[in-house]
Order: sequence, then structure tokens, then C-alpha cells
Amino acid sequence: MTALEATSSGEREGELNPKRWIALTVILVAAFMDMLDSTILNVAIPSIRTDLDAGYADIQWVTAGYQLAFALLLILGGRLGDIYGRKRIFQIGVAGFTLASLAAAVSVDPGMLIVSRLAQGGFASIMVPQVLAIIHVSFPPQERAKAFGMFGTVAGLAALTGLSLGGLLVEWNLFGLEWRLVFLINIPVGLFGLIVGQRSIVESKAPVALRLDILGAVLAAVTLFLLVFPLIQGRELGWPAWGFVLLALTPVSLFVFVRQQQARTRRDGSPLVALNLFRLRSFSSALSVQLAFNIGVGVFFLSWSLYMQVGLGWSPIRAGLTSLPFCIATFVTSALSYAFLAAKMGRKLLQLGAVLVLLGLGSYIWVVEHYGSEATSWKMALPLAFFGLGFGMVMSPIPDMATSEAPRQDAGSASGLVNTNQQLGFAVGTALVSVIFFGALGGNAADNSREAAPQLRKDLAAVSVTGQGADRVVDYFVQCTSDQAKEKDWTVQAPSCAKAPSELTGNPKVAAVFADTGKHTNALTFADTFAHALRWFIGGMVLTLLLTFLLPRKNAAHGEQSEAGAEPKAVAENA
Repeated sequence: MTALEATSSGEREGELNPKRWIALTVILVAAFMDMLDSTILNVAIPSIRTDLDAGYADIQWVTAGYQLAFALLLILGGRLGDIYGRKRIFQIGVAGFTLASLAAAVSVDPGMLIVSRLAQGGFASIMVPQVLAIIHVSFPPQERAKAFGMFGTVAGLAALTGLSLGGLLVEWNLFGLEWRLVFLINIPVGLFGLIVGQRSIVESKAPVALRLDILGAVLAAVTLFLLVFPLIQGRELGWPAWGFVLLALTPVSLFVFVRQQQARTRRDGSPLVALNLFRLRSFSSALSVQLAFNIGVGVFFLSWSLYMQVGLGWSPIRAGLTSLPFCIATFVTSALSYAFLAAKMGRKLLQLGAVLVLLGLGSYIWVVEHYGSEATSWKMALPLAFFGLGFGMVMSPIPDMATSEAPRQDAGSASGLVNTNQQLGFAVGTALVSVIFFGALGGNAADNSREAAPQLRKDLAAVSVTGQGADRVVDYFVQCTSDQAKEKDWTVQAPSCAKAPSELTGNPKVAAVFADTGKHTNALTFADTFAHALRWFIGGMVLTLLLTFLLPRKNAAHGEQSEAGAEPKAVAENA
């Protein structure tokens, strides 16, 4: 069946929810809450570390714990909506996410915050898949494009406000709450979603009775854990051998999962993942584009944050405001993509977006390498604007393209897979930062410190430090700079930095010269390393561009048949 059946409320097949646009507002507000939480936390981490006396491992789990719980349960979350009702599961997710946000805001130690973040990720994993699923079943094809376009707009708005708002809240320290405000802002948003959603969202579920595939859910979680956990925690744990063993077991677990899903489909038609979705060209090709693109995006955003805040020494608010050209451009193209462009351009929209991303990345490399430590927010504005324009054109259409031909009874499963695929791409990209960014950082630090040595000698001579004294300071500078860049935890001093030469510790003028040289060298090191990461992203974008040719030329949601209303409209089931 391709439409949801009428239910005990007596609604007829083909009937549309008259409050569907209000319902859309509710689910988009909830999606905004999740997306905002993902970006706003990044700028609050230093404040959390100081206030809760959190160690490096604690901070890693504050961020990685959310990602892990979110990724492991997304597929299950999507299917729960198909089985038990998308409105019901959505409301449970919103309520749980709101309560977990409150618990995070009142945390008194790192352990409580980590548990709260795990709960946030778990409830987000059952809330987020319902967003795309409810859009898919609530709107006819001719309206669905606008709804997905609004979803893309919300994603851009979350990016726009997340970085800048997070910086403002933390730096201004409103009401003395510091980082706690980044969680407290979820409370009114969650309450709005619960109250208005109860009245406007109409219940929907699969038209045939499905059973929960518990074994499939366990196998899916195990498979994702084997892949995601080593990627998230690999660098922090020193890439232990057991991590590679887990990665090697991933394809074995995936094979077992697929066979179990095939058997479940033959037995009762209630698999966790509707494998027939992958036979749809629109679904499988859109997921391949999404995965390749998000891997590159994962590399970019973490590297970019490190470059601005650690390399250039910018404050959270300055880093957030620097992102405005990107965020505004993303907001504009996300809003326009489906309002005007997708129906006319089809896959060419994503191809144009990929070209703009490549233009933005290439020009950003020029800015970083040309200006070095003298780079400013204004000098980065144009490359970020190009990147943002392309980003919105690529990211915004993918959910609709992927789910456009999905049967409505599998809307939750399709939505869960789209979200899982996106999260997986980010996780892989973030993990690759350990190899691409940090792998090059130590070597760049060594090269730049050696190149800075002659100028450091001249500056030392200007403050009357010459001969063997200058040699000791320069040797210490080169060794300490190189070793410190290789430390996993920058709060831990490298052994070679522990004992500075007497010329440095006993003379304030020498210390000032040393600090200025170190700041300049650090900025150049991170600039070179960031440019290296951008080149890898360019390679990923070339692959993304090539994969877009696998997409159908036109999205099924914008086809003539859909526009004529030939496809049955979504029917809802009253709660």
C-alpha cells in the first residue's frame, strides 16, 4: 500500500490534516532544538571544563556520548514511529529530550552531565526520524517539496544561531549561568513542541500491522557500535589494537544483520530496515551522495574550529561571528532550493552546489596560505559565503530526494536510515580529523618552528641574548613546539616543555619575545594544517560531484504525475 489507511476515527483515505502546516512548525521547532544543541555546545566546552573541573576524557564523552547514543538508536527510532505511531514516538522523544536537557543544565559533576548527554542522544534518536517521516506522510507531493525546503531552512537557521548564540551566552555569562544556558534554552522550545504538537500533529503509522524486530535492533546497534565507537574514541585512546579489531568485525556484523533482515522479511514482513528501499535508485544514490558529502563536512567543521580557536586564538564569540557569511548563505540557498530551484534543476542543483563548495574551499586555501597568522574574519567572508551557498544546495534537497519514492509504510524506516547515514558521515569525518589534521599537525609544527628559529635569534639578540644562551632558547622552542603539537590533550604539557632554560624564565623581555614567536608559529602551523584538511575535503567533494550523476535527473516528488495529484495523498490516524 502507498497510503495510510483510515483508522478508528473514521477518517477517509486521501484526507489531509487541515493543521498540517501548524504541525510542520512544531516538528521543525523540535528539529531546530536538536540541531541547535549540536552546534551550540561546541563553544561552551571550555566553560564546562573549568566549571565542573572536567578532564579531557570527560569532555570527550560529553560530545561523543551524545553522538554515540544518537547514531546507535536512529534506525530503531524510525521504525518505532512506523509501528507505534509517529506522533506518539515524536512526543516521547521531545519530552525525554527536554527533561535530559534540564538534567544537563543542573549537572553538578562531569558524570551527571555525561549521563544527561547520553539520554539526550537517545531521545533525539527517536524524535528526529519522525520529523522527515511526518513530513513524508502528511503532505501530498506538490506540497512536500515546500515542507522539505522549510526543513532545510531550519537547518541553516540552526547553524546560523548555534555558533553565534553559543558564543554570546557563554561569554556574556547571563544570570551567572555560563554554559548551563545552552541546555536551558531547550526547555521552552520543548514545552512548545509538546503542547502545540499534541493539538496539531495527527497520528500516523504503517498501514499494515508491523512487529518490533528486537533482534534486528540489537544487531543494527552492534554493527553501528563496532564502526562508530572506534572512530569517535580512537585518537583519544591512542588507536588501540582492539579498535581495529572492532572495525574489522563491522562488515561481518553487517552481513549477519542483512541476512537476518531478509529472513525477517520472508517470515512476517516486519524487518527493522525495509531492504527494498535500497532497490530505489533515488534512495540509494541520494544516500551515497549524502555519505560522501558529510564525511567531508565532518572533516571541515572540526578542523575549522581548531584553526580559529586554537590556531588563531580567537574567542568563541569571534569564531561564531566569523561563521555568519557561511550560515547566512546556507540559510538563503536552503530556503530557495525547494521553493524555486529543485523542481526545475533536479540533480543539477546538487551539482551546482558541489561546484560552489569547491570554489569556496579553493579560495579559502588561498586566504589561509596567503595571510597566515594575519588572517581575519573579513578575509574569510567570501570563501565562506561560496561554501555556504553550495552547502545549502547540496544538503537541503537530499532528504526529499532520498524519500521521494519510499512507500509510506516505510517512511519511518527511510527517515531513520537517512538520519543514520548523515550521522555516520559526520562520525567518519570527525574520526578522519585524527588522521588528516592531527597527523599533519606535528610535522607542520616542527617545520614552522625551525623556519622561525633565525628570526627568533635576531629578536633574542635585540634583548641581549646571544651565543649559547640563544642556542638553548631556540632549541627549547623548536623541540617544545613540535612535541606539544603531538600531544593528544593540549592541557597536558609535553615533557620537553617542562623545564625551560634560565634565559627564558629569568628575563621578562625574553619571555615576551618567546611568546610572540610562539603565537605566530602556532597560527602558521594550524593554517598549514587546516589547508591540508581542506585539500582532503576538495577530494571528497570531487567524489560527491561524480556521485550526483547517479541521481535521477528529476526528483520524483516534482514529477508531472505528482504535480497532477495522481499519487494518493497521505491519510492520518487520529491519536
